[in-house]
Amino acid sequence: MTQPITACFQLDYGAFQLAVDLCLPGSGITMLFGHSGSGKTTLLRCIAGLQHAPQGFLEINGSCWQDSERGVFLPTHKRSLGYVFQEANLFAHLTVENNLQFGLKRIGKPSNTADLQHILELLGIGHLLKRMPDRLSGGERQRVAIARALVLNPEVLLMDEPLAALDFKRKQEILPFLGRLHQELSIPVLYVTHSQQEVAQLADHLVILADGRSLASGPLSETLSRLDVPLAQDRDAATVWPVTVSEHEIDYHLTRVTFTGGTLSLPMVDAAIGTPLRVQIFARDVSIALEVPAATSILNVLPASITGLADDRGGQSVVRLQVGNQALLAHITRKSAFLLGLQAGMAVYVQIKGTSILN
Repeated sequence: MTQPITACFQLDYGAFQLAVDLCLPGSGITMLFGHSGSGKTTLLRCIAGLQHAPQGFLEINGSCWQDSERGVFLPTHKRSLGYVFQEANLFAHLTVENNLQFGLKRIGKPSNTADLQHILELLGIGHLLKRMPDRLSGGERQRVAIARALVLNPEVLLMDEPLAALDFKRKQEILPFLGRLHQELSIPVLYVTHSQQEVAQLADHLVILADGRSLASGPLSETLSRLDVPLAQDRDAATVWPVTVSEHEIDYHLTRVTFTGGTLSLPMVDAAIGTPLRVQIFARDVSIALEVPAATSILNVLPASITGLADDRGGQSVVRLQVGNQALLAHITRKSAFLLGLQAGMAVYVQIKGTSILN
């Protein structure tokens, strides 16, 4: 699918109003991010047709699912979608295999063996087919729930905080499988979360919601680095860079990775040369110098240009930089920004103290 998704909804609950006008990619994982009460799940339910917004327009893959001006509203069962909830909600009396077949039988679709095999491999559940749900871990149950949604061959996959009910260990178990979705699925995934870590690890496109409205919508790196959204001020503010493994320095237990515009040294990664990865760079781990440091223990020193600055009320300056083709945030004190005379357009050097390898 390459056609964008158009989703415009207005809904008034009195104490809460949803008012969004979004154009989303027709492929990849779009994260709907925000705190509780921001409207994430309400928006997802409007897309699914579980909530009927009186004023709305929704077009997916060139098909109109809602147009309030023309009186068009497809009920949920006529929308080609898969929906994954926080809880797996598997049928306890059916095996994994029969859980997967249930939806197909209900809508009268024959099983496509090749598609089913691909889904089983994608989610790593082929060995679980004969098991009953009570013999599955939480992560396994959720992977089966995702597979059950995918076997319907939907035009869009909706996921409402699918990791929220899992403990840390189970989340770490399932995240690598979710990471494959944007690499191997040809359909768009709309994924609700309030976890910045899930955003960093999985998102291709990010929508930031607050009080029923979209504060920002765009490609992940671009949106994370915007100075006009609250995430940039957050203590855990970070940017995400796509990189490629280029070298292993065995003696130092380091891996070199490249991006358009430079290279980074990371702790050793068990990945072959040429493997694509994501790295997360926290703004608190970035410092700024006007000249190349003469002697420093920090390995990652890169030329950059300042593209914007913003101050908060706590004495912090947020600096947006461009490093090659990548945006980067730095959190420094307001005094440091003043003493260095930082301003947009300046050429500087950044020192990146550490990075997190995401996938």
